Amino acid sequence: MILKLQRLVAKTYKGPLIIRSRLLSGNRLLNDDLTPEVKHEIEKRWKSRLKFREYDEKSALEKYYVLSMFPYPSGNMHMGHVRVYTISDTIARFQRMNGKNVIHPIGWDAFGLPAENAAIERKVAPDEWTEQNIAHMKEQLRQLGCTFEWNRELATCDKNYYKWTQDLFLKLYDNGLVYQKEAHVNWDPVDQTVLADEQVDENQRSWRSGAKIERKLLKQWFVRTTRFARDLYEGLDDPALRDWHDIIKIQKHWIGECNGVAFDFPIVNHDPLRLWTPHPERVTCAKFVAVSQGHSLARHEGAPLTPGTKRLELTATNPFNGDSLPIFVTDLVDYHEGCDTRIGLPISSERDREFCDRFKIAYDSRDSPIDVAVVCDRARELGAGGYWTSAKLRDWLISRQRYWGTPIPIVHCETCGPVPVSQLPVELPKLTGRCLADESDWVNTPCPKCGSKARRETDTMDTFVDSSWYYLRYLNVKKDGMFDVERARTMMPVDLYVGGKEHATLHLYYARFVSHFLYSLGLLPEKEPFKRLLVQGMVMGRSFRIKGSGQYVHGDRVQIVDAKRHKAIHKDTNEAVVVTWEKMSKSKYNGVDPSNMFEEYGVDTTRLLTLADVAPTSHRNWNSSTFPGVLNWQKRLWLTVQEFLSYRQSPPPTIGDEEFKRHDDYLFDSRNYYVKGANFNFNAAYQFNVVISKMQGLTNSLRKVPPALFARSLQFERALGDQLIIIAPMAPHFASELWEAYASAENRLSREVRWDKGVFEQSWPVVDYDYGLDLICQVNGAECCVVKIPRRRLEALSKEEVLEIALQQKEVEEALRRRQYAKFAYRLQPSYEGLINIVVPKGAEPVPVVNKC
Repeated sequence: MILKLQRLVAKTYKGPLIIRSRLLSGNRLLNDDLTPEVKHEIEKRWKSRLKFREYDEKSALEKYYVLSMFPYPSGNMHMGHVRVYTISDTIARFQRMNGKNVIHPIGWDAFGLPAENAAIERKVAPDEWTEQNIAHMKEQLRQLGCTFEWNRELATCDKNYYKWTQDLFLKLYDNGLVYQKEAHVNWDPVDQTVLADEQVDENQRSWRSGAKIERKLLKQWFVRTTRFARDLYEGLDDPALRDWHDIIKIQKHWIGECNGVAFDFPIVNHDPLRLWTPHPERVTCAKFVAVSQGHSLARHEGAPLTPGTKRLELTATNPFNGDSLPIFVTDLVDYHEGCDTRIGLPISSERDREFCDRFKIAYDSRDSPIDVAVVCDRARELGAGGYWTSAKLRDWLISRQRYWGTPIPIVHCETCGPVPVSQLPVELPKLTGRCLADESDWVNTPCPKCGSKARRETDTMDTFVDSSWYYLRYLNVKKDGMFDVERARTMMPVDLYVGGKEHATLHLYYARFVSHFLYSLGLLPEKEPFKRLLVQGMVMGRSFRIKGSGQYVHGDRVQIVDAKRHKAIHKDTNEAVVVTWEKMSKSKYNGVDPSNMFEEYGVDTTRLLTLADVAPTSHRNWNSSTFPGVLNWQKRLWLTVQEFLSYRQSPPPTIGDEEFKRHDDYLFDSRNYYVKGANFNFNAAYQFNVVISKMQGLTNSLRKVPPALFARSLQFERALGDQLIIIAPMAPHFASELWEAYASAENRLSREVRWDKGVFEQSWPVVDYDYGLDLICQVNGAECCVVKIPRRRLEALSKEEVLEIALQQKEVEEALRRRQYAKFAYRLQPSYEGLINIVVPKGAEPVPVVNKC
């Protein structure tokens, strides 16, 4: 090893090298090459030694709630899991090192069809299969080094959790937000359950089984999410939401513009009819109701009028004036986009007038519109709707006809009708058949209200209900109540939510709905549950398909002909093979087992590889050809610490003062430059790939200077120490090992370092006060120039002083073109930049030049 070190250093440096044949530090590992075996030994050594500070309710420190989307316990982690939990753990560790009181919980989204189907296939109970999977994945997460607070662990299939999911259902029920009605639904004939529209692809096939969907008319449970539609739509403009970007567009598109009001018109011996109109002020002028051919009412008897049009024997009652309105099944009216019903308002619509004239429906040509607010208030008093929503948005269908889900806490009594069950939880029975309806001992029960014979509801809840509120249960999993309201006031909202974009529509919508609902009850401090989002991209694997047949083949049967052009052939048949990057899947032979990565490269290296190359928000093509950048950097850093210890123990010859100062100043600039970049990406951008790139640059800077700097430079010592601190959240075991060696060095110079403490107990690196930071000057959001100002001065400037500096810049003056600005905003990001934006109104006239002669 000593000879190898001499040769490596001799390539870079001239002059004598003195290395004594003895241990360079008390750490034996640092005298070895950085092999996978050494990495495993490091991780084994530090696994039990690395402790972290859990959330402390009594602490005065600022709280920071970092939440990663909880996993479905499939039994094995995939690289997508590795990515999301490495990201959240890196952030949690960073925030703790910066003095935050961090909550970083984990749990299991454990109900649902996959577990039930797998259990049926394996002839085991779903709970047993799920518990085994949780145990295995929990061990893998521990191996990954994640600092989760396991004392907050939850599983949605645990009765101590779903008891409170049932409690949420009853809260919604008691507030008129849950109802049951007949509806045409998407029926999966393979999985034997209802699917929501969003679980059916464009080819009308199930998202899970691939079966062709059938349309069935079933009585289903719904949550009236449309009542909060406008609130949820406008909430997306809350300035407190950060980094939502295109997620706001996704959410707004799903909700739709809330430019109309939905009303419920009663029908005798039938469910009320939901009717949406952009003219709520005219609702008392309604003269008929129309439904499309696909509506559930279309199956009822009626009198044919024309081909495709019939008048039903049913009538709807206008709740505002008691008028009885005829109901027509017809395509002769204009249905609003997304609607299959229409209120006939001849006073507002030419087409509706034509319909009335054609079928001899009397109407007035004039009316006095009613104030919209009055109409809506009256509708709410009557329980007849009256809430602004979009035409296309539908209420949340939560009924599922499968066993492995949260039981709906309702009993059906012939005398009392649907009766809520207050004694919770309504526990799942041990299944003897295929569904709950087969469990007669469980289904047949006394009515909680009158004691008569009754039947339990045999539908279970959609798993989206379980995941719509789990972020609240984490606050105190032992709470005898749905969640701890007092803790929610201090711990909510979630500061950062990390997860996949595939959940950016439905899960996020339902979670926001529940939060808005609980806020309306006075149980939460804010409406929005998540301040900031980090939506990470998928981990993609390279897949190979036979051109023509599309059959997937394993990579070891493929010969790459031209890597740049993605040309390949099958080794056995010479058939052309299509090379693409796709979401990892066993069926595509493109998955990567995290356990294999841990074994081959080590856990910390896997974490670094996961974070490197691309931003977390981008898809990550998992390609081993990109690995050498990280692997070689780790070795260079390892060697740098070895050399640092050697030269501090046995200093090389000195160099001239002028040359020493030149290298020392270079290290000062390098350290500040790379620390600034790392801090920006840890705090603002979350581009950990850039952090790694910056640290690679800092290692290169350290290795460029002569040995004399290793031995005698404070700036070298600071730069190396700061580098180890910065990589610690990303590679905790590796950084701890290097820090222990670094702290054992002889002839130490820094007074900033806590030499007797570990790397996670050090102060986070910041830019020196004499180092120039950027003041970014913008006009109407467009960058004009950047002014370098020493950190000490920049952080002491008032907003007005910053404005004065900006206005003195030629580029800003040219952008303003003598126009008077209306306002300005200044944001200081301590330790890395300031940004001022000067706003000029559109069409502002230039300020006239005053002649002072």
